[in-house]
Amino acid sequence: MKHTSNELPASAPLLEVRDLYKTFGAAGRSKHGPIVAVGGVSFTLHAGECMAIVGESGSGKSTLARTLLRLVEADSGSVLYKGVDLLTLSRSEMRRQRRNLQMIFQDPYASLHPRQTVARLISEPWEIHPEVLDRAARPARIAELLAQVNLPQHFADLHPNQLSGGQRQRVAIARALALQPEILILDEPVSALDVSVQAQVIKVLMTLQERLGLSYIFISHDLALVRLVADHVAVMNRGMFVETGRTEEVFNNPQHEYTRSLLASSPALFELSSQAAQAVPGEQQPQFQEH
Repeated sequence: MKHTSNELPASAPLLEVRDLYKTFGAAGRSKHGPIVAVGGVSFTLHAGECMAIVGESGSGKSTLARTLLRLVEADSGSVLYKGVDLLTLSRSEMRRQRRNLQMIFQDPYASLHPRQTVARLISEPWEIHPEVLDRAARPARIAELLAQVNLPQHFADLHPNQLSGGQRQRVAIARALALQPEILILDEPVSALDVSVQAQVIKVLMTLQERLGLSYIFISHDLALVRLVADHVAVMNRGMFVETGRTEEVFNNPQHEYTRSLLASSPALFELSSQAAQAVPGEQQPQFQEH
């Protein structure tokens, strides 16, 4: 039930980022001038692709993600979604575009209001974009979204504190899908979860991408996980991309010293890869303890 949108030529990127800069003024904090959080980043994302952005904490990954959606404003550059520069839009125009680009945050509990039911949380985007779905159709759509993230229908009546960390993140994913976006920006979406739960959530995301034709920007410091999910990878250090390419090419033949050091220091999470490959959607029974 994806919304209709302008068709792109087959070879055209869905998202094209050009020379994006974001600095934070350091007046009174540093004698070295502004801090460059994103320094001239460029990349493209095509329909159905997963592009990973990897790097150590503080490399600028999360700032880049927020700048793409104008949760923080860029200093310069362009972010072209289907040829429309999001950075030039008015606030109301950007609000309309955000239905096409949704973000999943690292901490599923912090992003979910504790006093609202799951049904209310999933319905929130429709209050901002009421044109997406008639009110009468919302209960059935909530049930459909819960099914898509492998949660039973009765979860609609629960509150976040009754859910495990992995279940909360699935609710966050369902809420992002409520607006039928084409791009999901995933900012460390499983780093707050333990390895076994990570595998379940990653399996959900991979299945959704295949079924719905979604495009992902996957922000992570976990190289083993990136190798599992991403078609392309960009390695970020001090606000800049130091290496980009197809995932297997970057992993098998890294060209930059920073990439080689990341690979050398990354733990091998074969357990995650094995569990993700074996975790069949719907197989996991609901549990209410925190993982």
